[in-house]
Amino acid sequence: MALCAGGPSSPSGKPVVCDGRRMTPEEVHPIVLFDGVCNICDASMSWIIARDSGSYFRFAPLQSAVGGTLQRGHGLDPAELDPLVLIDGRRVYRKSGAVLRVLRRLRWPYPLLFGLIAVPPFLRDAVYGWFARRRYGWSGRKDECMVPSAEVRDRFLVD
Repeated sequence: MALCAGGPSSPSGKPVVCDGRRMTPEEVHPIVLFDGVCNICDASMSWIIARDSGSYFRFAPLQSAVGGTLQRGHGLDPAELDPLVLIDGRRVYRKSGAVLRVLRRLRWPYPLLFGLIAVPPFLRDAVYGWFARRRYGWSGRKDECMVPSAEVRDRFLVD
């Protein structure tokens, strides 16, 4: 395994180079793609940011140009609006797998919930799907994607 130095959030501002190769943002920081017009999803991103004390994750709305490019680049169809997608290196996680992997990286006690990964995916994803289908009915939609505050704007991938 190679050691990499620098990075988007490093004081030097130098790009991350590993084994002489410039790394893409998703190789440096996992990216959470979220439904940017869903009020529950918007609140969930704020909740994740508040508990991501190491600024581990980066974020992009699924509906943004960056979100669409990342989805297509990882073999996903941007027309299929999954509320949450996690891109971690070259791996893509969707549905409950994405949620549990995000929780694993947050501050204590949320990593304990990663133990639910032992539940068969068809059961976890059934619960996830039930919730996802009702998200707009419970909280409504916005006309536009969220605008991040100045404090966290650097963690959002913009068009």
